[in-house]
Amino acid sequence: MTPLEIFRNAIERGASDIHIAVGRPPTLRISGTLYPISDTPMTKEDTSSFVQSISPEKHLEALEKHGGSDFSYLFEDEYIFRVSIFKQKKVVGCVTRLIPNEKLNLDDIGISNMIKQLLFKPRGLILLTGPTGSGKSTTLAAMIDYVNRNRQCNIITVEDPIEYRHDHNKSIVIQREVGEDVPSFEEAVVKALRQDPDVILVGEMRNLETISAAIGAAETGHLVMSTLHTTGAARTVDRILDVYPSNNREEIRTQLAGNLLCVISQQLIKRKDGKGRVAAFEVMINTPAIATHIRENKSFRITSDLQTGAKFGMYTMDTNLVKLYVDGIISYQDMIEKCYDKESLEKLLKSYSL
Repeated sequence: MTPLEIFRNAIERGASDIHIAVGRPPTLRISGTLYPISDTPMTKEDTSSFVQSISPEKHLEALEKHGGSDFSYLFEDEYIFRVSIFKQKKVVGCVTRLIPNEKLNLDDIGISNMIKQLLFKPRGLILLTGPTGSGKSTTLAAMIDYVNRNRQCNIITVEDPIEYRHDHNKSIVIQREVGEDVPSFEEAVVKALRQDPDVILVGEMRNLETISAAIGAAETGHLVMSTLHTTGAARTVDRILDVYPSNNREEIRTQLAGNLLCVISQQLIKRKDGKGRVAAFEVMINTPAIATHIRENKSFRITSDLQTGAKFGMYTMDTNLVKLYVDGIISYQDMIEKCYDKESLEKLLKSYSL
């Protein structure tokens, strides 16, 4: 199959990803499941031809020099794909993700009014967490779109690569791509502070320097949004602190306790009716009690606060999973597979049946 046929097939079938690998037919991920779209495995010449046909020269050079590269690809002047090219076993492969043309709004995603209120805060740190492919970028794009439509401010995003495009609305939206417009996330955040920002989106907090820059930006009077590849609020706090040398952690705990607004952990689960996927969330709002847990290095107590924090808009992932199951949206098996604590979930399920 030609690249054009593969991309067109993915668009028509509503695929989220295209997998190109030697020894396998072109394969689509649809609603979380992989489907080959032909009976003919791809050869190394096929995969190399595919990669070369969609990759700018600088990214082909990065593939040869560093073994991989990421970029955005515009198909037929309408569809944006996030592309990751790579080497494996001395041949090339590729995974592309289709970025939906229409941004979902926060209501479609299932984000509560409590989180919407935080998007009007003048300063602080909002974190989206979850595994790769859990919809973090989609949720962040919806948050930026919400701010853009409801606030008059200067929004600067730093992404690698840029996925969702935002037009100016009530706000000014400046989107900078790492590797194209700026060398690194860290430098982009530092430079952004000189560009009169109100809101800064950092696509991913990958290292100590970027985490420090993001927390520093929140501390100096900006609303900062970013992502981490963690699961659960408590693990997110621990992940941030573990990046720092031990002699710096007390200071960082104080900074984080004072500037963190919320942690939203999410994952995508197949709908029981087979019609796509639904997002499940864990939400932690940084209350005075949770701020104390962070300062005192007692993150293990955070989950207990989530379980009893409904009045603050908080709930655990397992609570949300049980609700989705009871409402008939997801299957029992998927609920069990995606839960954080099976014993806790079973207790919640029994309370629903009483």
